[in-house]
Amino acid sequence: MKCDKKDLLLYAVTDRSWLNGKTLYGQVEQALKGGVSFVQLREKNLNTEAFLQEAIQIQSLCRTYGVPFVINDNIDIALAMNADGVHVGQKDMEVSKVRAKLGPDKLIGVSAQTVEQAVKAEKEADRLEKEERKAEEKVAEAEKKAAEKAEKEIARAEKKERKAEEKAAEAEKKTAEKAEKETVRAEKKERKAEEKVAEAEKKAAEKAEKKEHKAEEKATKKQKSTEEEDNG
Repeated sequence: MKCDKKDLLLYAVTDRSWLNGKTLYGQVEQALKGGVSFVQLREKNLNTEAFLQEAIQIQSLCRTYGVPFVINDNIDIALAMNADGVHVGQKDMEVSKVRAKLGPDKLIGVSAQTVEQAVKAEKEADRLEKEERKAEEKVAEAEKKAAEKAEKEIARAEKKERKAEEKAAEAEKKTAEKAEKETVRAEKKERKAEEKVAEAEKKAAEKAEKKEHKAEEKATKKQKSTEEEDNG
């Protein structure tokens, strides 16, 4: 989570000793209505369960108003209820270790009683920010390489698919050409068979016609011979 400067215009730190019989939830709500732009929940004497439940309720309230919410000192509570961040003191856990526990997206505040402590905290923040940028750049580079690799794999798969389609099309073409040749060969063979049958029928018809013609000539000669005998 990034913190805008306007979020720090009115920074509220809770203090149970000022409640005077009122609830902390009610006091925080009044503060939010009054223009508080950032809330830090500070509890030194509550047990873990009570602290956690209170933190969850007040965070929900802060989210209603769109205000960042952090936990004072207790990193485990901040992690358990997913607070926007934590605020640690000089004697608490080192900022780098806090960052390691919370991750890169949480806010971390550091108490500073002297200029030296403030400068140190600022330098530490700059260092962590630089490391975060490097980590983000590394992740971005890894994602870029992964995307490029995936793109190459997709291109390779598409090329392979195109080759398979071309091969299949070529096979279909050859099959079609073969089938066409077979059809032409079969038609040619059929025509030859038909021509052969027609030729045989023609020869048979001619033979029959000749035979019939000879028979007619023979019959004519026989009739003529009989007529001659009758006349003699």
